[in-house]
Amino acid sequence: MKRKSILLVLCIGMILTSCESKISLNSTDVKNEKNQKNTTMENPDKGYNLPIDEDKKKEAVNDCEEIMGIIRDIYSEYNGIQEADQNTAEQMMNRMKEIIKQNGNPVIGSDHYSVMDNYQKMEQFLKSAEQEEKGSVILYEADTDGGITRKEYSYDGKEMSVMSAKMIWSEDTEPVLTYISLSKIKEWAYTENGNFCYELCVPEPPEVTEIVDGSCIIRVKPLSEECREYSKKYVSTFGYQGNNLLCSNWNAEDMQGLDYNGLYEYFYQMKYGEKFTAEKEVVGIPEEEFENVIMTYLPVTKEELKEWAVYDEQSNMFIWERLGCGNYSPTHFGLSLPEVTEVRHNEDGSIVLTIHAVCDSVVCNDVVITHELTMKIQDDGTIQYVGNRILDNGIDNIPRYQYRLGNLQN
Repeated sequence: MKRKSILLVLCIGMILTSCESKISLNSTDVKNEKNQKNTTMENPDKGYNLPIDEDKKKEAVNDCEEIMGIIRDIYSEYNGIQEADQNTAEQMMNRMKEIIKQNGNPVIGSDHYSVMDNYQKMEQFLKSAEQEEKGSVILYEADTDGGITRKEYSYDGKEMSVMSAKMIWSEDTEPVLTYISLSKIKEWAYTENGNFCYELCVPEPPEVTEIVDGSCIIRVKPLSEECREYSKKYVSTFGYQGNNLLCSNWNAEDMQGLDYNGLYEYFYQMKYGEKFTAEKEVVGIPEEEFENVIMTYLPVTKEELKEWAVYDEQSNMFIWERLGCGNYSPTHFGLSLPEVTEVRHNEDGSIVLTIHAVCDSVVCNDVVITHELTMKIQDDGTIQYVGNRILDNGIDNIPRYQYRLGNLQN
């Protein structure tokens, strides 16, 4: 998995603007204690925006231009289409990856659950660095905008650094360097789950008034094809914000605690292949429509929905409210990505997914919680979710769920 480092406050500001806000968690509340080696700088001061050797800069720029040259035809074929169609953009990106990987360097896509090709080189670099052996490795990222990012990680026996360069296309289909930077890595680890977790040196108060998040997690060792398929198809839509399907304990005999009003928009997206939209912040959804969507994916009755969800008897409608400032307290955990790490097929036809919540924002933890989601495939091919269980008391390490509509409580 590859996700870019972000400005946490900027991210929160943007989310608040769209009424989809998140709040910070104390990182000690969510860090799992794992037996993995960490490397920390002794002196992390001013480890960002470092001067770049001119020869190294020229080498990076030349490498980027060479790669852009060999993927130019693919970009030209898709130019203009990928902006309107995410699936098309990913097709373009994956074709670019196939070309780039031929140079032997590790390459990954900018989408979630992307596979790192030639990952063995990255893994060998990290394992050697764990043994304090000097070395370097270049990682390319193919982006859905048709451009590339080149990251050169270097370890000098004590400290790790990364030189990043981003190149995109101009209107005349010429490569343009948008930035190049060199930063030290304050802390890093190659985890037992196959993830490269690190925290970049960034400006800190009082130098800046905003908190800058330098956290990043890159999946090095690829998940199995089955795990990636189940991650994308059955859990990525939900995540850990706005609904509690994946972040609460429940089963077919105890479904009262699910936030049905919050879940509606996510099940709607699964059913119809598009996001649920509404002009108003609060709307009423006709009961038949609401029940049809929810009951497609959960073994719940109409009577139970009217009892457990927020339902207006006068209008015969279920209430839906947009996720926003007034009904969602921002959390780092909410930014986590569900990653299926194991798929177990039972004799009764049920499927149990072992899932890690991977959070690269501030806490930089690739196992905030581990949970098991159980589902069954219906005769018509649809999926019904029948239970979720958070393992090892992980429920105590995440924020208490906030229901979409305030009159519901756990």
